[in-house]
This record gives sequence, C-alpha cells and structure tokens, in this order.
Amino acid sequence: MIKKRGSRFSLRTREAINGYLFTLPFVIGFILMFLYPFIQSIMFSLSSLEISTQGYKLTWIGFENYYTAMLVNAEFPRLLAETALQMVRDVPLILIFSFFAAILLNQRFKGRLFARVVFFLPVILSADIILRMESADYITAFLDASLAEEAAAQGTLGTIFSRGQLVSMLMYLKLPAQLVDYIVAGSEQIATIIRSSGVQILIFLAGLQSISPSLFEVAKIEGATGWECFWMITFPLLSPLIVTNIVYSVIDFFTMPSNPLVDFIQSNMFGGAGYGVAMAMSWIYFIFIALFLLLTAGLISRWVVYME
Repeated sequence: MIKKRGSRFSLRTREAINGYLFTLPFVIGFILMFLYPFIQSIMFSLSSLEISTQGYKLTWIGFENYYTAMLVNAEFPRLLAETALQMVRDVPLILIFSFFAAILLNQRFKGRLFARVVFFLPVILSADIILRMESADYITAFLDASLAEEAAAQGTLGTIFSRGQLVSMLMYLKLPAQLVDYIVAGSEQIATIIRSSGVQILIFLAGLQSISPSLFEVAKIEGATGWECFWMITFPLLSPLIVTNIVYSVIDFFTMPSNPLVDFIQSNMFGGAGYGVAMAMSWIYFIFIALFLLLTAGLISRWVVYME
C-alpha cells in the first residue's frame, strides 16, 4: 500500500505565512477604518471645498492647494524646516538617553522594577488627554512660565549646573565647540527627552534581555573586556532595534500634540487658508516624513546585524 506523503512548507515559506498573518489585522483594520478617509483626504487636497446648508461641494482645482501651501503661504515652509531641524537635534539625544538608560535598568539592583516604572511613567503622563488637562491648568502654566523666566534670567538649565558652568566643564574636556553647543542645547531639553524616551527604553530593554548570557561568558573566557563586549556583542545585536526606535522616535516627534506644525495645520483647517489647503499641507507633511524615514532607514540598515 502506497502512502501519499503530505506536502510540507519550507521554513522560509512558513515564516512568510506567519508574517502575513501577523500583519493581517492591521491590513483589515486599515481597509475598514482608514482607507476611505485616506482617499477622501486626497480628494479634498485637490479640490476647493464649499460648505452649504445641504452639505459640502467639491470643485476640482488640481494642485493649486499644494502651490498655495508651499509658495504662497510663507509660514508652512518655515515651520516645516524648523520642525525638521528640531527633529534632527532631538531624536539622537532621545536614542542615546534611552539606550544607556535601558543598559542601566538591565543591571541587577534593588528597586529595579520601581525604577523601570518611573522611567515609563512619562509615557503615560504625555498622553494627549493629560496634555490637554495640563494646558487647561492656567495656574500650572503661569508657574511654569514664571520658573522659565527666572531660569532664563539666571542663565540656568533647570539643573544643579548653570549654563556657564556646563560650558566650562565641557570646554575643559577639549570637546569641539559644535559638540558643546549640541550638548548644552540638549540639556535644556532634558525634560522633553525623558518624556519621549519611555517606549524606546522598553524596546531596548527587551532587546538586552533577549541576548544570550553565554555570548558574554565566552567573550570573557577569551579575555574580552566589558568595553569590547559592548561594541562587539551588545551594540551589533541591538542594531535592528536601533532602526526600530529611530522610526518610532521620528514618527512620534512629527505627530506629537505639542508640535507647532500640527497646530498650524489644524488652525488652517478650520479657518485661515481653508480645508483644501490644510489637506494639502497634511499630505506634504506626510510625504516628507515618509521620504525621510525611507532615506534614514535605508542608510542605517546597511550596518544592521541580524542573528540567523
């Protein structure tokens, strides 16, 4: 009797199927909830919208809204450039802080669980509803403004160091002037950096815990120092997560509620330039973010190490 052998998928095929199944809920959710508004926003950006008692009427005008957003409106290109420059300045600081914070939190010490909760707490406090409550708290806003004016008058950075003391200490280390200016500017944004680093710390922490301790044991047997273990084992194995955190940090920065460009687009949507121009601004912003992410991820992916 001849038994018919059942067909078996290869490992690569099974991994591909699992990948498609993993992304299937997102694809279904996008089609059911976001595809129609996605297409509708494109139509709004290419049309002039007129609101009447019976609804709204769209008049096709082509790329006139995009021309208005980029060449007629002087504020949008300026805010787009300022937002991009601020992102280039802040995102590396967020990644560096979250990377070394995750390394510290991965060590064994008493109160480690509490320390992890403290580092993730700013993520909860930075939720949109919390930010709206804070913005509605005029007393807190007044106190924050008063403290900011006092700090600016005294030349402090909101820490135990004054700006002059920090610059003097960094110059004593013979660091380049541009690097000193970058570190000082980052220290002035330390509260924002900590608030924006919670998710990145968790991702790095998960990656650190997934590295097999046997790799470090073998390296120490071979005489490798802790510094060599970091650069030869820890950093290469975390390189895929560095790309993940870069993508997350860039998107999070560009879409945060406190982003002035997002507020500018919203103000033009319900007044000012009009709904069509605001949609065009949104699409220009979206395309800019997508191109930046593709360029950044494409360049960094060349040095990513993947474990087979």
